[in-house]
Amino acid sequence: MESRTEENKKLFLEIFNQKIKREGASELLKYLCGTDFFTAPASSRFHSNVEGGLCAHSINVYRRLQELVKLHVEAGDIAPDAITEETVAICGLLHDLCKVDFYREEKRNVKKNGEWQQVPYYVISDSLPYGHGEKSVYIINGYMRLTRGEALAINWHMGGFDNRVKAGDYSMSDAYYRYPLAMLLHMADMTATYLDEHVEK
Repeated sequence: MESRTEENKKLFLEIFNQKIKREGASELLKYLCGTDFFTAPASSRFHSNVEGGLCAHSINVYRRLQELVKLHVEAGDIAPDAITEETVAICGLLHDLCKVDFYREEKRNVKKNGEWQQVPYYVISDSLPYGHGEKSVYIINGYMRLTRGEALAINWHMGGFDNRVKAGDYSMSDAYYRYPLAMLLHMADMTATYLDEHVEK
């Protein structure tokens, strides 16, 4: 029987290969298959902090972004051809490539039923300290060219959680006004995180 991690890898590959046809896409996918992307957690202690969590989270964000784009096209907020299926797949599936080879598993002692046991947990071990959204853009653009809207959406997908915003940078709000995709990707990321996923205690 296939594990959830294996099922999610298959689904990710299926969506990627069906939707993303841009030059360089196959090289980017080869790169991903040589990393821990399909087994890594999405965080060290928050959402999807389990093996395979990063891939699962990426699929969740893709689905949520699909729903949001459809909703706002139907409402007349954005033109039907303004955001393509390929763009939705690129932004949803690849927004968190900054977390590739980012976490390391260690052990710690935890008391369970009165006895000390060693349990695994994740710590950050960033081999490329380039930031968050901007790091994902950097990695993707090394293989496949992003449109300006895609690059800005992935760059600012953290919204108010982005350290640059906390430091007083106003570029994010300008990006959201100019490119609705950027705001929708942030909403999809938050919806996936807080509604589809939960912290493993």
